[in-house]
Amino acid sequence: MFIDTRSVEQNSVISTTVCIIGAGVAGITLSLELSRAGVETCLLESGGFGPDDETRDLYRGENVGLPYTFADGSRSRFLGGSSNCWGGWCRPLDPWDFEKRDWIAHSGWPFGLDELAPYYERTHEWLKLGPNNFDPAYWEREIGRPDVRRMPLGTGDMRDTVAHFSPPMRFGKAYRRELARSKRVRVFLYANVLSIDADAQGTKINRVQVGTISGRRISVQARIFVLATGGIENARLLLASNGVHATGLGNANDLVGRYFMDHPRLMAGKVRFRPGVARNKLYDIKYHYQNAAVSAHGTKISSQFAPKQEWMAREKLLNSRVWLYSKWYGESSAASEALIHCKEALMQKDQPGRSLKADIATMIAHPLHTVGYALARLLQSPALITHVTLQAIVEAVPDPDSRVTLSADKRDRFGMPRVRVDWRLGEQVKRTFDKTFMLLAKELQMANIADVEFDAPFEGRPWPAQVEGTWHHMGTTRMHVSPREGVVDADCKVHGISNLYVGGSSVFPTVGANFPTITITALALRLAGHLVRRLAVPDAVGKTELDAANFPAASIDVPAPVETLSIAARRIGPQAQ
Repeated sequence: MFIDTRSVEQNSVISTTVCIIGAGVAGITLSLELSRAGVETCLLESGGFGPDDETRDLYRGENVGLPYTFADGSRSRFLGGSSNCWGGWCRPLDPWDFEKRDWIAHSGWPFGLDELAPYYERTHEWLKLGPNNFDPAYWEREIGRPDVRRMPLGTGDMRDTVAHFSPPMRFGKAYRRELARSKRVRVFLYANVLSIDADAQGTKINRVQVGTISGRRISVQARIFVLATGGIENARLLLASNGVHATGLGNANDLVGRYFMDHPRLMAGKVRFRPGVARNKLYDIKYHYQNAAVSAHGTKISSQFAPKQEWMAREKLLNSRVWLYSKWYGESSAASEALIHCKEALMQKDQPGRSLKADIATMIAHPLHTVGYALARLLQSPALITHVTLQAIVEAVPDPDSRVTLSADKRDRFGMPRVRVDWRLGEQVKRTFDKTFMLLAKELQMANIADVEFDAPFEGRPWPAQVEGTWHHMGTTRMHVSPREGVVDADCKVHGISNLYVGGSSVFPTVGANFPTITITALALRLAGHLVRRLAVPDAVGKTELDAANFPAASIDVPAPVETLSIAARRIGPQAQ
């Protein structure tokens, strides 16, 4: 059932069994999984069914570290969360990503891959992935194309890996019908949580305070609360909820917001293929991304190279992924950037400071780059490739000084402090980039495929301007069995608070070099199981029969106007147990 919070009676008190803050991948997965088990949930979403500028502005803040975009275009504050701007990459973390590695400070999870394996299996249904098989040999055989062949590897230090592509699943659209029809899920749209209120000792959450941009105020009571608003907002809400403890909730040891991580991404080198060697679709991101030619059994896949565990241990390096990257004619020019901005404008993506007229003028002024790049994107012809380089993403080091804090003077329209993001990367990351690129270059040469020319190494120099994140916001409420080293425990419960949990990638203690959405989903499924056991279902389920006359569910066959979701002005039960 969908409810427009702007139409709820002022100062209403909503009661439920589990209140979930944030309707992204973690929140929707958790809410529906609990509903299927018979648990009543209340799901609070800041936005509506689509983007709007006023809600989007709430994500903005200050960047005080490495040049970093963390709001506009990289997150989506409406139903479905960041799944709305997700590319669909899926691969579980490697087994060693869960282990403590003595050359990586603060590394390791409270459990290993075996703990998450059954939940990873279940994510394939949620994310619409193919068979739970990540063996490169299997996919090469099943695809069966001469231009999709594995590369021979000769050093013994590198392996090829496979990732699946989700369609990608847009959770707000894919699960909208089930959410609308559920009698145990109430989704409150335009519901911004302004504070999480604890008891006088700060050991139990009593309620959350909710506001709409239109000025409506309500509160939600529950037996259990789950914070699932993303790697930046999770920290922001805990820090800003300082009514009992001045430093915020769960922050007795000054850990909330620390260890902020993203996967850094860089390109390097110029690949010169040997005569007669065709470019391989399997390893080139320009050709394997969501490409039906690189698929089998309805599942699109891609392949990346990764260092083996033994090599990383020997060299004291981080995990990484690297692949070929063809550059098309006109790419990275002013005209191509203007063309991309025009496309994003049509998709209603946020572009502060951009002018559509100026972008059109740029494209007209550079017709060859504009047309050439457009044709290259459309036709993907090898003839329109100017050169090939290498691209890699590298595991981030859990650094307590890389962090999310609150602004001292900048506030949003609700009066909440905006965030300050200080993203930091150290020399170990640079060294991993250098060594990984050189190792793949050696593989290409040994296989008689190509030679690679590099400029100066990254280590020992300032970060180049082209280093960027991948919008994987992780680590700010990290998991650890000890409250002195983590914000949440192995069950994702906030240390010292009996009924507050955190969902999403902010709980990742270490992050590997794989894409986080599949792990976010697996952790949400695991958390749902824990909560069902804790609530002793069905005894924990309250009176969930709702009065259809007073609380009509939204018709999802009607286009997006949320005004059709208004409910009668009255208090909503049942009372919390």
